Amino acid sequence: MALRGLAGSGPGSRGLLDEAGAADEEREVPAVVAAGDAPEDVEEDEGRSRGLLRWDGFSAWLHCVCVVGFDLELGQAVEVIYPQHSKLTDKEKTNICYLSFPDSNSGCLGDTQFCFRFRQSSGRRVSLHCLLDQFEKDLPVYLKKDPAYFYGYVYFRQVRDKTLKRGYFQKSLVLISKLPYIHFFHTVLKQIAPEYFEKNEPYLEAACNDVDRWPAPMPGKTLHLPIMGVVMKVRIPTCHDKPGTTQIVQLTQQGDTHISVILPTVHEVDLFSCISPLKYFSDFRPYFTIHDSEFKEYTTRTQAPPSVILGVTNPFFAKTLQHWPHIIRIGDLKPAGEIPKQVKVKKLKNLKTLDSKPGVYTSYKPYLNRDEEIMKQLQKGVQQKRPSEAQSVILRRYFLELTQSFIIPLERYVASLMPLQKSISPWKSPPQLRQFLPEEFMKTLEKTGPQLTSRIKGDWIGLYRHFLKSPNFDGWFKTRRKEMTQKLEALHLEALCEEDLLHWTQKHTEVETVDLVLKLKNKLLQADREHLPVKPDTMEKLRTHIDAIILALPEDLQGILLKTGMT
Repeated sequence: MALRGLAGSGPGSRGLLDEAGAADEEREVPAVVAAGDAPEDVEEDEGRSRGLLRWDGFSAWLHCVCVVGFDLELGQAVEVIYPQHSKLTDKEKTNICYLSFPDSNSGCLGDTQFCFRFRQSSGRRVSLHCLLDQFEKDLPVYLKKDPAYFYGYVYFRQVRDKTLKRGYFQKSLVLISKLPYIHFFHTVLKQIAPEYFEKNEPYLEAACNDVDRWPAPMPGKTLHLPIMGVVMKVRIPTCHDKPGTTQIVQLTQQGDTHISVILPTVHEVDLFSCISPLKYFSDFRPYFTIHDSEFKEYTTRTQAPPSVILGVTNPFFAKTLQHWPHIIRIGDLKPAGEIPKQVKVKKLKNLKTLDSKPGVYTSYKPYLNRDEEIMKQLQKGVQQKRPSEAQSVILRRYFLELTQSFIIPLERYVASLMPLQKSISPWKSPPQLRQFLPEEFMKTLEKTGPQLTSRIKGDWIGLYRHFLKSPNFDGWFKTRRKEMTQKLEALHLEALCEEDLLHWTQKHTEVETVDLVLKLKNKLLQADREHLPVKPDTMEKLRTHIDAIILALPEDLQGILLKTGMT
């Protein structure tokens, strides 16, 4: 039995745009490019040639690797942390311990893989890998790291063992990372975990040494990643990729044996967020237990349910969280090929805690009509035993197109808030964006609304009004506003570079000239720090202007300005 509480998000079965928050499960979203859709450069093992220190390559992908076992006296405990210098607070270790084992009622025998997400301890120094910062700007928004959270990728083994007092061998190999590449890390674990359980620490150390030799996770590059005799070929998507396309990536054995394991993506899983290119901006926990450090925070009844998605398996939550506005109860897995019964969306008042049947229980009233066509298409696929991968492609494409229909009017309106380029003067601060006015936006929908590209009928206006009040709109608009502000800064820099700055200094005092030099140096620093989208030659032109101005000043000022760093 599994229950998933959805607070502040949609009901999940109808298309997440129906929830103005526009998400019911933050998972990874399809945006990898098929081979041939975009130029690719091959990124080989060049870590050492970049002058990286020991474990720098490892840190670009993983924070650490943990082994969690079961102690009869202590319960779940972290037995190994590798590399040994990796830092985890006691609170983080406790969370990893409890989240690395399935709930005791699950009865999992054999090998089980899952992932979790947990909050980084407050007070921890944020250590950002210098190489990763420059890659962040090229990632799709839903693959960017959240500095406040870690992901844990788990390979759990539970088998009967009469030699142990408890009667069972129970252990988890856990990869801790900032990167939300669920499919990729699950694949890595499939390659190394089974053999680790046989060979223990020396094998783990060798695997970590392999990871340390990997190239950095650069978006858009074809990466060859060797791991214990197997080479994984992967490509991390970029924000410039064509949405909805997929690239086939294979694992190839070094030698004669060919492993035909397909790794089409680094991040997608069977279920994910269906709102690409939007990002889910609230908290989400793929797996949550009563021992989690945020348990009290998320289960208190003294206030409205928090905006969070929790994935749980403990029946305790069925009663504790029955007041939440959205609950999805998942039953047992059906045998392959069996046609599932159509799950109906039910009113939350019909939920009878522990004895409730699988289904979607929600207090939410959808704004859009049900799309019977996509339902029939998927049902037909089940009857014809269409491969699940093909079913997933159909569903992902459907939600991608639906979300694009929803977001295009917003994108068009937000673009109109951008000042005209002719209003940018090199001698004035960059102009400000116009304010987003909800009612002004609503007026644009009559002629340029989603009805132009989507067959779905319903109260689109009501959906937009609900969405504009959600954390997802707030996060999306802040991201777009930042991008547009940076574009204005870049255009302002380019306008400056086209001016004859040396001629300007000849008409102004030395004090004004020195002030200009310092401001230009700060502009360069800002452009580098914020990765402003400037043309390739703009930065070099600006440096040339600065050097020319400094050389025209008296020698004493030249010495000072040449030594003066960018503040």
